[in-house]
Amino acid sequence: MKTLGILGGMSAESTVSYYININRAVNQALGGNSSAKILISSVNFEEIVQYQKKGNWQRSGEVLAEQARLLEQAGAEGILLATNTMHKIADQISNRISVPFLHILDCVADSIQAKGLSKVALLGTQFTMSDNFYRDGLLERGITPIVPDESTQKEIHRIIFDELCLGKIEESSKSFYLETIKKLQEQGAEGVILGCTEIGLLIKQSDSELPFFDTAELHSQMAVQFILGN
Repeated sequence: MKTLGILGGMSAESTVSYYININRAVNQALGGNSSAKILISSVNFEEIVQYQKKGNWQRSGEVLAEQARLLEQAGAEGILLATNTMHKIADQISNRISVPFLHILDCVADSIQAKGLSKVALLGTQFTMSDNFYRDGLLERGITPIVPDESTQKEIHRIIFDELCLGKIEESSKSFYLETIKKLQEQGAEGVILGCTEIGLLIKQSDSELPFFDTAELHSQMAVQFILGN
């Protein structure tokens, strides 16, 4: 069994789901009281949020890259960044470590292609939906993303930071997300990327006829495969 290092806390709510999902899957695979060997660096999310608001991605990358280095130094044999948005600075992290970096877009694209789809709706923070790093990453992997208009993006973003990251689940917000998905389906979306690790806390596959690609769930599965050496 390999030791996984998780860069977490962005938010704490989603990091908890990673930890639980990974350990449950490892236990199911190995039985008994087996659990995953995990090292977690849980950063102060407010510090990262302030860097995001100021557009200081370089500094946020330095903070996370240093934590990744410390995780490797502590024995992590691979690093997972438990957030979509901060994959904007994934190169800064991977350049600072000598162990594998488990990139979230790899497992998401593989899952979409396995279903024979190529055009999907993308929901996430406004950074994820509007910046090129995520959309270009999908295009490079053969996936065409469809994103909401700017005003819808702002409300999706607000719900993530003001509600989901704080553990608040509002029925009105769920309805807003599902209505947005219907509009994107009308534009040709064949599936939906839940491109923020908190969105899966709000909407579930049973809420829509389109296939959901829950990035936190898929990333957790990728982590399990790494830990078990598969």
